[in-house]
Amino acid sequence: MSALFAYLHHLAAFTLVAALACEWVLMRGELTVGTARRLQLADLMYGVSAGVIVVVGILRVVYFEKGASYYYHSAPFIAKMTLFILVGLLSIYPTLQFARWGKARKQGRAPAPAALQTARIRAAIRLELALIVPLILCAVLIAKGIGHLG
Repeated sequence: MSALFAYLHHLAAFTLVAALACEWVLMRGELTVGTARRLQLADLMYGVSAGVIVVVGILRVVYFEKGASYYYHSAPFIAKMTLFILVGLLSIYPTLQFARWGKARKQGRAPAPAALQTARIRAAIRLELALIVPLILCAVLIAKGIGHLG
């Protein structure tokens, strides 16, 4: 079971990164009805994969790996959770903007966000992607037992 949950955790993590990369690429091009729909789908996949990461991650910590006590005394684990929360908080703005585009898209109109909104969405996605890099480093440090505080 431990291997299955590790697999699910990693699959969800890679899916999250892929969805975020899709959002980044789609936001660089022209915003059409089709692009808006693809952004909404990518964001949905992002949210679903984040939910799977949380649920499976909790189960792994509590039941399948070294135990909660071990992880709660790991500086890289604490840093990884902090980074994951920051990435999640950053994702709120793009998600809200994409959701607002639903009405226009359903009417066959391309969303027309202000330049500042577009810039903020791009900046949030770029920062999310940047924060995933040290998050992955933290995962490696946890797996190697580096940074355990007790």
